[in-house]
Amino acid sequence: MQAVARLTHAITKLPQPLLANRAAAMSPKVDPAILEALGLDPSVTKIASHGGSGFASTFKLSSLVDGKEKNYFVKTGTGADSELMFKGEHASLNAIHSAVPNLCPKSYGNGQFQENLNKYYMVTDFLELGSSAPGGSGQSLAKKLAKLHTTPAPIPEGFDKPMFGFPVTTCCGSSPQDNSWKSSWADFYANNRLRTILQQGIRSNGSDPELSKAVEKTASVIVPRLIGDDHIKGVVPVAIHGDLWSGNHGRGRIAGQGGVEEVVFDPSAVYGHSEYELGIMRMFGGFGGSFWKEYDTLVPKAEPKEEWEDRVALYELYHHLNHWAIFGGGYRSGAMAIMKKLNSKYG
Repeated sequence: MQAVARLTHAITKLPQPLLANRAAAMSPKVDPAILEALGLDPSVTKIASHGGSGFASTFKLSSLVDGKEKNYFVKTGTGADSELMFKGEHASLNAIHSAVPNLCPKSYGNGQFQENLNKYYMVTDFLELGSSAPGGSGQSLAKKLAKLHTTPAPIPEGFDKPMFGFPVTTCCGSSPQDNSWKSSWADFYANNRLRTILQQGIRSNGSDPELSKAVEKTASVIVPRLIGDDHIKGVVPVAIHGDLWSGNHGRGRIAGQGGVEEVVFDPSAVYGHSEYELGIMRMFGGFGGSFWKEYDTLVPKAEPKEEWEDRVALYELYHHLNHWAIFGGGYRSGAMAIMKKLNSKYG
């Protein structure tokens, strides 16, 4: 420790021009594609490793904008999987941000590096998690999610009304999600979610006739029974975060402006039924009773209300299947337990 202290002290005693040159030599270079996406001057822009992610490398990028220091958050990764993931997350953040600007960071761009064509990036507002800066809106997570879940989805290009789906593929964890547009929510959930993730899981874990039979019965019988177009009332497409477990929620300051806010990040968005969001929130917990009580007053349960618990369980099922597809193992039993319960009640 003493040797480290002496070395650190010696470095700080270097002449300032030499110290600056040494720091520049030790810092990663900012790829020109990122500089161009943000319109930044490379001579006043630096980047340093920051935080961590299971699927990407993460950095804090600092520069001067209109004479003031501004920070950005950058994710990088290699290969087609990273390209797909960043496109989806970029569009997801901005779908949420456009509806509720103080709920998540804005994404400024994503794309291919200029100096390494197998490398990709995404750059967003910097989020100071754990900040205690005063002057925030004071809005609760329940209030912000309620606004998100009651803001009508935009009309996609080529259609004359809002649809269920999303303009690009998104990834829930590492699983690509088919978001092709559907006019029916039940059709979307059965085919674009349950049947699709089953096939991905089979590719990862091998054939599973028992699980396949249960998923098929759920998709063909339970889905129309619980969320069919002629059964459930008032389902309209709204922006859904899509992967809102407690680890993707926090309190922080967005883009160095205002005060601390309730924020979400790492989304896997879709325009879907608002109750779909609640499945993963219930799966892992972490959202207290005060949240659920306030949210329920702001976004009333769809009719028939007495089936709400079973609908949320049906939506939770997708995330058990997705975790099984990614990790295998014990998540299969969670999926089977939900399906056995729903099939015994409605099958």
